[in-house]
Amino acid sequence: MHHVIVKYASVFLLSTVKFLGGPLAGSSMGLHFWPTLALTVAGMMTSVFVFTGVGGAWMAHRQKQRRLRREPIFSQRSRNIIKVFRKFGMGGIAFLTPVLLSPIGGTVVATLLGVPRHRIVLHMFWSAMFWGTAFTFATLRFGHMLHHAH
Repeated sequence: MHHVIVKYASVFLLSTVKFLGGPLAGSSMGLHFWPTLALTVAGMMTSVFVFTGVGGAWMAHRQKQRRLRREPIFSQRSRNIIKVFRKFGMGGIAFLTPVLLSPIGGTVVATLLGVPRHRIVLHMFWSAMFWGTAFTFATLRFGHMLHHAH
């Protein structure tokens, strides 16, 4: 029983930081589709709830540090994120979060761009469900190929 809890916790915790880590861990540990999907989505949404609360304060701290070190405010990456937001809105940020950003990164970006918390949560949830389903299916269906590639 103890080892099952460790497996579930691993999938959940990996998904809070790096979304693809959840499905990969679930597949590698032999978990089935539904538990892997549920834990992956729950992990991402935990990050979303936590960082919609602290995202603004964290970024204010980062901006202060950046000013003290006289670093540029906008990087090429941040400019690209703003372009995506202007063109596709919160839906675009949410869509890219599991793939290019991270649950934490996407949430902080959305918070900084002034998106209301309820909209961030809604968009991140559908994105987590979409990408969670796709990644979990792919890792469970094709994960065995990774073991044979060596």
